[in-house]
Amino acid sequence: MRLLRSTDLALRVLMRLAVSAGATPTTRQVAADMEVPYTHAAKVVAELQHLGLVDARRGRGGGLALTGRGRTASVGAVVRVFEGDGDVVECEGATPCPLNSGCRLRGALRRAQEAFFAALDPVTVADVVADPTGPLLLGISRGPQGG
Repeated sequence: MRLLRSTDLALRVLMRLAVSAGATPTTRQVAADMEVPYTHAAKVVAELQHLGLVDARRGRGGGLALTGRGRTASVGAVVRVFEGDGDVVECEGATPCPLNSGCRLRGALRRAQEAFFAALDPVTVADVVADPTGPLLLGISRGPQGG
């Protein structure tokens, strides 16, 4: 299974903020650290804020911080939100699959997708930033002043 870029970025933003140690980097700084366009990071941060996983403050002294809920968030739950409820394969649409009425593959793929999510459910953001990952993340971070 391949994750959407937004899902990957959401997980990396959560991980980056989990190791911030009191610093509050801006969305622009996180985007630079992750080497992604600011607009993509801003969309992801907005969704993470909507989910209550990230606190975003504007202005002087502002920045991003992981909430308590964000630290204990299930990776599986985050992936489900960003990936959506869609099927692994598209059986409907402009050219529906001719096997649609009797296909057993779609159900098997749906079960495999759910098993993928279920394997990630017990894993938290805090789990994925434990050593040795946390120190590596700190190494790529530029800090709150971008330097």
